[in-house]
Amino acid sequence: MRYTMLPNLVWGMRLKSARVRLAAALLIAVVSFPAVNHAGGGAPKEKSTKLDKVLRKAADAGDKSARRVIVRTRKGYTSAVADRLKKHGDRVESEHRRLNSFTATIHGEDLRALEADPDIEGLSVDAIIAAGEGSPDDGQASAAVDGVLAEALGLTDTKYDGDKVSIAVIDSGLEKSPDLDGGRSDRFFDFTADGQKGHPYDDYGHGTHVATLIGGEGKESERDVEVLENGKTHKIKITPYRGVAPKVRIISLKVLDAGGAGYTSSVLRAIEFAIENRDELKIGVINLSLGHPIYESPDTDPLVRAVEDATRAGIIVVAAAGNYGMNQETGEVGYAGITSPGNAPSAITVGALDMHGTADRSDDTVAPYSSRGPAWYSGLAKPDLVAPGHRLVAVGAYNGSLYQRYADRRVTGRDLKRARYFRLSGTSMAAAVTSGVVALMIEANQARFDVPLTPNTVKAILEYTALPLYTADPLTQGAGGLNGGGAVQLAEAIDPGRPVGDWWMTAPLTPWTSIAGQQVVWGQTVVWGSTVVWGSTLVQQNHPAFGQTVVWGSSETVVWGSTVVWGSTDLVWDTTSIWSQTVVWGSGLINMSDGSGVLGPNTVVWGSMDTVVWGSTVP
Repeated sequence: MRYTMLPNLVWGMRLKSARVRLAAALLIAVVSFPAVNHAGGGAPKEKSTKLDKVLRKAADAGDKSARRVIVRTRKGYTSAVADRLKKHGDRVESEHRRLNSFTATIHGEDLRALEADPDIEGLSVDAIIAAGEGSPDDGQASAAVDGVLAEALGLTDTKYDGDKVSIAVIDSGLEKSPDLDGGRSDRFFDFTADGQKGHPYDDYGHGTHVATLIGGEGKESERDVEVLENGKTHKIKITPYRGVAPKVRIISLKVLDAGGAGYTSSVLRAIEFAIENRDELKIGVINLSLGHPIYESPDTDPLVRAVEDATRAGIIVVAAAGNYGMNQETGEVGYAGITSPGNAPSAITVGALDMHGTADRSDDTVAPYSSRGPAWYSGLAKPDLVAPGHRLVAVGAYNGSLYQRYADRRVTGRDLKRARYFRLSGTSMAAAVTSGVVALMIEANQARFDVPLTPNTVKAILEYTALPLYTADPLTQGAGGLNGGGAVQLAEAIDPGRPVGDWWMTAPLTPWTSIAGQQVVWGQTVVWGSTVVWGSTLVQQNHPAFGQTVVWGSSETVVWGSTVVWGSTDLVWDTTSIWSQTVVWGSGLINMSDGSGVLGPNTVVWGSMDTVVWGSTVP
C-alpha cells in the first residue's frame, strides 16, 4: 500500500491586525493501483445507469426477490408509470408528487425492464434510514446546556429563546414531558402510519432527546445552588438541562420505529408535508438527525433532492454528518463516511465536537466517530461545521427502547428518585444543538427585519462565525466549531431586505466572540462547494450566492472571484474498479448494504486492500 500526501489547504482569517494561517493536510492511503484524478474531486464516473448501487448489484446478480424502490419519472408521467406497475401486479406504497416520484414494491426480475422504460428517469432503493444509538461513553462529566454548553457557545447573555420559531424534527417521535409543556402547541404527525395528527409518542427515544436538546425548558432539572457574590452567599435557580432555544415550537414528524429505523420514503413524505404546511405551522427549520449510506450521486438521490426542494422553499435544513468516522474496534479514523442526506449540497451538515466538559474552546476536539468528508460520489467538502455532540443530556423517553436498554445513561433531574434525563452522543446531538442556534438566529433577525434570512445566508453565517480547530483538517471540521453567540450577533445585524449587491450590515462587524473570559476570533471563511472563500467583506453585502434558489456550491450559478480551489489535484481517488468495492466505517460496511441497514461488525477488515480511503490527519 502506498501513501499520497495531499497539498496543504490554507485557510485565512484575521486575528486583530495580524493575518493567521490555518494549514491542514490530509493523509490518504490508497491501494497500489495507478491513481486517477477526477474533475471536481468527485468519485470516478461509472457506466451510465438509472439504477443506484444497490439495485444495480441486484440486477447484475439476477436477484428476483421483491424490491421496495423509489421510482423517479419524467415530469407529468408519474401517474401513468404507477398505473402500469399496478396492472403488472406491483404495489404502489406512496407518492412523492414534488419529486415526480413514487414508492413501489416491484418484482426483482423487472429491474432491467424498468431501467429501459423511457418514462422512468431513475430507480433508487427505498433504503432503511436510521438514527444512531450514540457512541460509547468515555466517563467524562456530562455537559449541561444551561452551564458549560451555553457558555461554550457564547450564549450565556443572549436575550433570545427561539420564541415564534417552529422546527420540524423528523425522527422517532416525541414523548411529552413538563420540559415540553410551555404552551407552545407542539404538534405530532406519524409518518410510520398515515401521516395524520395524533397523540405524541416515542417508542425509541432518539426524537425526544433531539427535540429537547433543541427546545426543552429544563423544568425537571431546576434546582437551587449557592453562589458567592460580593463576599455574600445566596441561592439562585438553575436549569442545567435546558435546551438551546427553550421557547421554540417543536413539530414532531415520526418516521422511525421502536428500533430507530424507517424507510426513506417515510422521510420524503415528512419533508413534503413540512414544505406544504410551512406557512400554517410556521416551519422555519427541518432537523434531520438520521441518515443512510450513500448509494448514488446527490443529483439522483431522492433524499438529497427532497432536502434541496425544502431549501428552495425557504426552509433551513440541518442534517447530521453520520457516526462513521472511525473503526469502532481499532479506533482508527477514516474519511468519506458522510451519510445521506448529509451529502445534500445546501444542507447544513454537522459533525460532532467533544468539549471535554469545559467551556474553554481551546481544548475542543472533533469526536473520532464523527463522519469526515468528502461526500461519496460528489466529492463535496463535508461536514460544513462541527458542534457539541458528545455526552449531552436531554429528556429521556421513559417508554423508548433506548431508555429501557441503557440504564447507565440515565441522569436524574430535580427528582433524585427517578431519572428524568438521558445522555447520548453523536452527530444527531450536534445537529440538534445547531438547529437550536439557528432558531435563535431566526428570532434575532425577525425582531428587526421583515424579510427572512434565506437558508444559504444562515449557512454562510454559521460557517463565517465558526471557530477553527488547529487540530483538525477541513474534511474533519468543515469551517470549524459552532459559535452560537457570533452567529446570533451576525444574524441580528444583517438586513435580508436589501437588494442584491447592496451593503446589508446594519452594525459594525466585530469578528470575535467572548467565550469563557476570552475573545475568540471567528474563522471568517465560507466553504462554497469546491472553493474556500475568506475575507472581512464576505458577508457584508448581499451576494447572489445567498439566494435560496441557488444550490449551495454551484459554481455555474455563482462566481466568487479569486478563490482557493479545492479542485481535482487536492483529492486523489483510486481506480474505478476499486472505487466500486468496499469502504469500512464504524462497525460495518456502509456502502454495500442491501437497503436493510448497515451490515454488522466483522464484515470486512479495516484497512484491507479493498478499502478506498483511510488514514489520519497531519497537524
